[in-house]
Amino acid sequence: MGAAALDERTLADLLPGTWTIVATNFPMWLTGQRLEPRFTYELVTESPLVLSDDVSYVEEGEEKHILGQDTLRGDEFVWRGRKLLRLVSSRWSVAGVSDDGDIAVVRFSKSLATPAGVDIIVREGTSHPEVRRTVAHATDDFGLTPEEFGSLTWFTAGPTTG
Repeated sequence: MGAAALDERTLADLLPGTWTIVATNFPMWLTGQRLEPRFTYELVTESPLVLSDDVSYVEEGEEKHILGQDTLRGDEFVWRGRKLLRLVSSRWSVAGVSDDGDIAVVRFSKSLATPAGVDIIVREGTSHPEVRRTVAHATDDFGLTPEEFGSLTWFTAGPTTG
């Protein structure tokens, strides 16, 4: 399902839950310091679409969290951090989703604090051993160029990678 089909209602149904990052070109996840990255979204309001956002990862054996709120504006979300990060914001969108809604491509725009990047995420609790092949054979459907697909680093740990 391409990004064009992802209206407010579809995104409100799709995103809540926990997602594991299985591939990325986003530097934050490529240093080897932040492991097991996950996004957890909870629905705050449907219209306008607002999600609470918990980015979690393991660093030096300890689970860390980056908390924020995502507000849909047009075809992209505006993320704003909470607490000490309340002055930080970024923009992201869902570029494409698998037909079953369990694999998604998230595209991040360049911000003051981060470069542009792409994550491939898989809904936690689902099994997609062939996720790399699935995305490779449908890059257009997932909103990826061949160059973007080639730039991804794939994480091999965990039951949902392929």
